[in-house]
Amino acid sequence: MLPKSLLPLVPYLKRYRSGLVWGGLCVLFNNGVWVLFPQVLRRAVNDLHSGVTRQKLLTYSLLIVAIALVKGIFQFLTRWVVIGISRDIEFDLRNDLFAHLERLSHSYYQRNRTGDIMARATNDLNAVRMLLGPAIMYSANTLVFTAGALGFMLAISPKLTIYAFLPLPIASIVIQYFGRRIHERFERIQAMFSEISARAQENFSGARVIRAYVQEQSEIAAFEGANQEYIRRSLGLVRLMGMLWPTLELMLGAAVVIVLWIGGRQVLMGKMNVGDFVAFNTYMVQLTWPVIALGWVINIFQRGTASMARIEEILSQQPEIADESQASSHEPRATSKQGAPSSQLEARGLIGEVEFRNLNFAYDGVSILKNINLRIPAGSSLAIVGPTGSGKTTLVNLIPRIYDAEPGAVLIDGRPVREFPLDSLRRHIGFVPQETFLFSDTIRENIAFGVSQEEGQVDGHASLDDIKAAAEAANIAHDIESFPEGYNTAVGERGITLSGGQKQRTAIARALLRSPRILILDDALSSVDTQTEDKILNHLRDLMRGRTTIFISHRVSTVRNADSIAVLHQGRIVEQGTHDQLIARNGYYTDLYNKQLLEEELAEV
Repeated sequence: MLPKSLLPLVPYLKRYRSGLVWGGLCVLFNNGVWVLFPQVLRRAVNDLHSGVTRQKLLTYSLLIVAIALVKGIFQFLTRWVVIGISRDIEFDLRNDLFAHLERLSHSYYQRNRTGDIMARATNDLNAVRMLLGPAIMYSANTLVFTAGALGFMLAISPKLTIYAFLPLPIASIVIQYFGRRIHERFERIQAMFSEISARAQENFSGARVIRAYVQEQSEIAAFEGANQEYIRRSLGLVRLMGMLWPTLELMLGAAVVIVLWIGGRQVLMGKMNVGDFVAFNTYMVQLTWPVIALGWVINIFQRGTASMARIEEILSQQPEIADESQASSHEPRATSKQGAPSSQLEARGLIGEVEFRNLNFAYDGVSILKNINLRIPAGSSLAIVGPTGSGKTTLVNLIPRIYDAEPGAVLIDGRPVREFPLDSLRRHIGFVPQETFLFSDTIRENIAFGVSQEEGQVDGHASLDDIKAAAEAANIAHDIESFPEGYNTAVGERGITLSGGQKQRTAIARALLRSPRILILDDALSSVDTQTEDKILNHLRDLMRGRTTIFISHRVSTVRNADSIAVLHQGRIVEQGTHDQLIARNGYYTDLYNKQLLEEELAEV
């Protein structure tokens, strides 16, 4: 009976059942041959006791060599098959874990640290592989050899066999005690390893901030403290394992002493011949490694079960945002492409009209948006302005379903947004978020990221001409061409080699390359100067003609030419209209406009 934490591994084991059967046969042959070795010694000792001849020595020598050769072959096959299957399952499990993480909602990554997730995907996954490989292999070898040896030992002397296995009940109690404590300690060790991984990841990502605030020594000290705690917990496990193995060896040694004492007396009394005594003691010696390996297997097993439980915590998470059919069945989506359910609408003919109808939205019980009614005609542009924390980003995040609003509150082309398959919906939306993220790759690959896996691209990638056109539209082409490597310039982790404005413009180019029906710019021009901003907006007006554009900005210069402007304040739309209409109302927008005019005048002085 498998522990509950290992039940998720059953489908993977079933996938390789034919290989496991072959591995099981190799285990049987390996130990079946090896268990005959003492029998050859028994016959050799008894036969040579009556007289030594060249023929007898040659015969028994060849038998021993043959047994060793056959055992070596099947031992190699056992390791090749069983360890190989554990690697295959590790491969499958890693792919499934990554695919599952890719499907989890944005909120999951807000609640969990990247370092902790990485620790589970590396260290914990390796512990599971050790459980599926060495632990299974050595356990099978121990069980099969012990069963075979026990049969021969009983045939030689039932009484001596009972004495030999007297420490077994005590060993069982010791194993259970140590196994439970190893499991508990390893869970704490893995939790601490996750803490160290998370701290290291955050420090590497925030290296510039740490240096700017001269916090290097403070962070080094904090990391050293966490590392010392990890070592302290690890040494506690080492001490525990250091007690387990000698305890098992002591019990085995006690059994050997008992056998030597009682068996030796039986040989002296003539109740057992020398060959049987040699064979019995050989079995005892052969059982030494399985008993020692048992302690190692217990360690691996407890580590593996603890790690699988941590991995299962991720695999059991369901995406909060999913297609309606998947959300109702609570089943994870397959990694391969599948057709959309018939109950959903394809977004191929999406026009781009967006509407918020009586929208109310709360996050973690906190009301963010209240009674939003807003319609954005297809092909028009809408600008959203408002103070920090008014809900602007939350509002646009509801369109591609980064968050889910109430059913029927967000519509595209008059249809509830939930009726569109997620993949199809998001493929028609170009989204540039507040926090620009670039991958540690070339500029070309970063711009082409959004279309590299879509249909219709040459060899599965966007052409260089299309990439250059998008870069030109985002006013980043000149900067890229000034780099020594041009579009093949590596940008470093998170685009660290680029300025804030260059990163934003690269992200805009990435969105434009998709030719989206709906383009969302969430304060995506905040790091560029006014002149560059005007150029980008002029390009956007040409490229997005007939398409819907929604952008958030704090600059009046950015939003003044939009077809419509919505002013958001404390989660409500307090004003809406064109630039001239809002100026005439002399409300919040007018105050914002006047403040920015004053700032510009002061800057020129």
